[in-house]
Amino acid sequence: MSGSKPSSRLAYIDWMRGLACVLMFQTHCYDAWLSGAARKSTFFMWSQLGGTLPAPLFLFLAGISFAFVTDKLLQKDVPAGAIAKKTIRRGAEILALGFLFRFQEFVIAWGWSPWSDLLRVDILNTIGVSMMLMGGMCWVVLSLHRKSRTRLVLGTTAVVVALMISLLTPLLWTSWRPRWLPWPIESYINGVHNLGAPQSWLFPIFPWTGFAFAGLAIGFLLLSDWARSGEAWVSLVAGSSGLGLIYLAHRLDILSWQPFGVYDFWLTSPNFFLMRVGMLLAILSAAYLWCRWGAGQWGFSPLIQLGQTSLLVYWVHLDFVYGRLSILPKRALDVRTASFGVLTIFLAMLLLSVVRTTFKNAHRDRAGLVQAPATTG
Repeated sequence: MSGSKPSSRLAYIDWMRGLACVLMFQTHCYDAWLSGAARKSTFFMWSQLGGTLPAPLFLFLAGISFAFVTDKLLQKDVPAGAIAKKTIRRGAEILALGFLFRFQEFVIAWGWSPWSDLLRVDILNTIGVSMMLMGGMCWVVLSLHRKSRTRLVLGTTAVVVALMISLLTPLLWTSWRPRWLPWPIESYINGVHNLGAPQSWLFPIFPWTGFAFAGLAIGFLLLSDWARSGEAWVSLVAGSSGLGLIYLAHRLDILSWQPFGVYDFWLTSPNFFLMRVGMLLAILSAAYLWCRWGAGQWGFSPLIQLGQTSLLVYWVHLDFVYGRLSILPKRALDVRTASFGVLTIFLAMLLLSVVRTTFKNAHRDRAGLVQAPATTG
C-alpha cells in the first residue's frame, strides 16, 4: 500500500463502498448458511433488512464517481461527444464484466444452475447500464448547453431523470408492462426474468438506475464552487435533507390516496425510493464527518481498504458463500456459527484487498522506476 492516505474528499467515498461491502457480506453469508429455524429469527430479519442497502449504495456511489470523471473531462475542454464515448464505453465494459461474472457462476454451478441464469439482471449489469444511460444524458445536456453553470444544469437534469424513473416504476411493473418484448429485454425494464412476473431479487433499470442518477446529481453538487468552499456545511445540509426526505416519504406513504392502481411500498413505490435516497444522503453525511473528524482515517481503515477494491471482493466472496467453494455448509447453521463464518469472509476479503493494492502499488512503482531515466536529463 502507498504511504499516503486518500484525501477526505475521496476517503469517504471509499468508506461508503467499504460499508456496502460489509453489509453485503453479512447479508449473503446469513442467507446462505442459516438453517430453517434460524431464518425465522428477528436477527435474520434485521440482517436481510440491512441487505437492502448495498445495491443502492453501489449505484449511488457509481453516480457520484461518474460526476467526478465527467467534470474532470469538462475542465480539460473535452468535447461532449468524446466525453460520451469515454463514459459510455466504460459502462459497456462494466456490463460486459457482468455477463462474464454470470458465465463464471454458470460454469461453477454446472449441472444444477439453469441456463437462464446467464441472462439474469444482476447488480454489475445494472451499474454498467446506469453508466451508459448517464453518459447518454450528459451527452444530450452538454450538446445543448455548455456555457456557464454547466454543473447545475447537469445536476438538475439528473434529479429529474431520477424522479421520472421512480414514478414510472410501478407502472412498468404492472399496467404498462412491455409484455411484447422478449423476456431477456423486458427483464432489464422490470426484472421479469423468465418467470412471467417482475422479481424482487433482480436489479432492473426501473427503479435501480434512479439511485445512480441521484448520485450523479449529488456528485455535481459536491463539485460546485460553493460546496467546495464549505464541505462540512454541505455534508450537514445533505444529512438534514436526507432525514427530511425520509420523513416526507413516510408521510406520503400513510396517505389514504395513492396515484397508482397497484401500490407496493417495498418494491415499486416512489415513496420507498425517496426514503432510500434520504438514507443514502444521511449515510453520505455521516461518512464524510467520520472520515474528516472521526476515526475513519486513524491509521489503517478496513472499510476504506475494502472500498478501494469493491469489485474484486464482490466477485470473489460469492463463490465462498453461495458457490461450490462455500466455506460452511448451506442452510444448516445457527447464528453463532454463521457469525464466525461472516468474520472469516470479512478478514479473508480484507486480506485479498490488501494484497491487491500492495501488488498494484508495487507494479506502479516499478513502472515509474523503469520510465524515470527516459524523463531525466
